Amino acid sequence: MKENVFLRSPAAERLYAGVKDLPIIDFHCHLSPEELYLDRPFENIGEMWLSGDHYKWRLMREAGIDERLITGDAPWEEKFEAYAGCVELAVGNPLYHWTALELERYFGVTEPLTAENARGIYERVGERIRETRLSPRKCVEMMNVEYVCTTDDPADDLVWHRRFEDDRRAGRNPLPARIAPAFRADNVANIRRKGYGEYIERLGRTAGVEIRSLHDLEEALCRRLDDFCALGCRFADVGVEGLPSAECSSERAGEIFESAVAGRYEAGMPEEDYSAWLGYIYRFLAGEYAARGMVSQLHFAAKRNPRTALFESFGPDAGTDCASGAVSPSVLADFLDSCERGAGLPETIVYTLEPSNAAALASAAFSFPRVKMGAAWWFHDTLGGIARQLETVAEAGYLAAFPGMLTDSRSFLSYPRHDFYRRIAASVLGEWIERGEAEEAACVKVMRRICYDNAAKMAFGK
Repeated sequence: MKENVFLRSPAAERLYAGVKDLPIIDFHCHLSPEELYLDRPFENIGEMWLSGDHYKWRLMREAGIDERLITGDAPWEEKFEAYAGCVELAVGNPLYHWTALELERYFGVTEPLTAENARGIYERVGERIRETRLSPRKCVEMMNVEYVCTTDDPADDLVWHRRFEDDRRAGRNPLPARIAPAFRADNVANIRRKGYGEYIERLGRTAGVEIRSLHDLEEALCRRLDDFCALGCRFADVGVEGLPSAECSSERAGEIFESAVAGRYEAGMPEEDYSAWLGYIYRFLAGEYAARGMVSQLHFAAKRNPRTALFESFGPDAGTDCASGAVSPSVLADFLDSCERGAGLPETIVYTLEPSNAAALASAAFSFPRVKMGAAWWFHDTLGGIARQLETVAEAGYLAAFPGMLTDSRSFLSYPRHDFYRRIAASVLGEWIERGEAEEAACVKVMRRICYDNAAKMAFGK
């Protein structure tokens, strides 16, 4: 890609030059800590790119590519060629840009990937991978990544994170990036999920608590939070379609929890019970996060696994999730207020998969201290989506406090997305400078904050 791609003015080029070499703080991703610790060299770019990237799977399905070449048993070279033919024509999609950036940054490939040159690039990049023994750690080091926060379930044993921490303290296997877990509580909150009782048993075993009551669950969660924090955890996370509007007493929450674990909702849990439970557990966790100085991330408006046939054959995270209805700003404000009046409101980042009311959500979020709107998320981390999100945050609040970009990815090749974001941010602020709407000295400071400083402060507490 051209050196000045997305930089639409001389001012944008100057702003970008000031941030392009800053370290990367990746405070939300889905990388495997096991793969990162074991650091086995990759074999080919087909597997690196396509083994778990639901962004690419989704695009390929929309292009009419057979599932055998997406998640099926086709050889990696065939899958790579199918993707090449697809992405060649995906102009305007962020994958079109990410693909070019990743090929260039990691492998020095500057020509566009096409159906015609796919085989040659596959072979040439394969030689580079084998010669350099490219591995997960090398991918992280090549992109100057300073912090990686993986996504971890409260029931996870965190064995790989413990090994990272043991090595760090002993000075073994040095890795420039700090690797830390994030506390992802979806499975605790989703009390209607099949096998919830079995999950709670597993959580209890990991925490060393026999969970029979709500009090037991709270003790187990607090123990696990302490375990996470001992390994450098600074972030919590939960994905929700919408927030509950009503508060719930501990007595009622306990009854709902015990009934769910005992399997008394065979005919289905009433919506009012489910909403009450969610309200209680979200507020309880918020208080515990606040007590530990953690950052809570709320991901709104995502409908999971809408395509039953693929979910039943493949499972979750197959690339079919979509946006659901917009979250009410009034409900968000009520939730944040109840947390603040209760056990505590932690530093919070709000993301939405439905951007139509982003400005209204921002008005609710910014009514509370240390509550921020997060990066344009998932289907919206695009050229236009990132620009619109930055403009919304600037107009509704304080852009200099924006937390910045994250990969939200399962791919070790995804770090050029930070460069993508930095270029777009520089272009947005650069246009304000060129039009005389902002002073360049101020924009230089803002760029530094939203590309590194704010994220580093959250990750390292500095």
